[in-house]
Amino acid sequence: MVKLLKQRSFSIIKLLNQYYYRLQNIYRMSKIKKYLVSRFIVLIPLTLICLSACSDPDYEIYNDSSGYIQDLQGKWVVINYWADWCPPCIKEMPELSSFYDANQQEVYVFAYNFDQLEGEELKEQIIRFKVKVPSMLTDPGELFGWETPDSLPATFIIDPKGVTKEMLIGPQTKETLEKVIQKYKES
Repeated sequence: MVKLLKQRSFSIIKLLNQYYYRLQNIYRMSKIKKYLVSRFIVLIPLTLICLSACSDPDYEIYNDSSGYIQDLQGKWVVINYWADWCPPCIKEMPELSSFYDANQQEVYVFAYNFDQLEGEELKEQIIRFKVKVPSMLTDPGELFGWETPDSLPATFIIDPKGVTKEMLIGPQTKETLEKVIQKYKES
């Protein structure tokens, strides 16, 4: 009988030990789980930030700068299509530069070469025709969803929410551009 009691008590102790070790493992696993979850929660935003920072820009500007279309929101955007074979385009450049200088705080102004020139060719024309506004290399029509204009010069006005408000054909002056934007501000 003593032998039977010893065996049973040994079995009970063995079962209790196994149960104790299982509880310890579960507790350890829950600590590990909490640790991993806390690290995972930190890693998710970091991963998203890295992925968004690593994405290709939406547009490129001459001289190796680039940007994202959402960066343009909050200000008016004026995009002017021009070409060297278009005398009104060349005549308009000083006015566009004057508008740009006077309104930089609330308006982004870009020139886009209709012939899609890049590199040295574009540089030569920028110098020759005194283009003093940033020159976009990416076709704005692809960015904003409009067709390439049939005639030049063509100027597109985009509001701070990213909505194209107007397309102006023909040479513009600093005053006409300011009036168009003011008209939409008041409406």
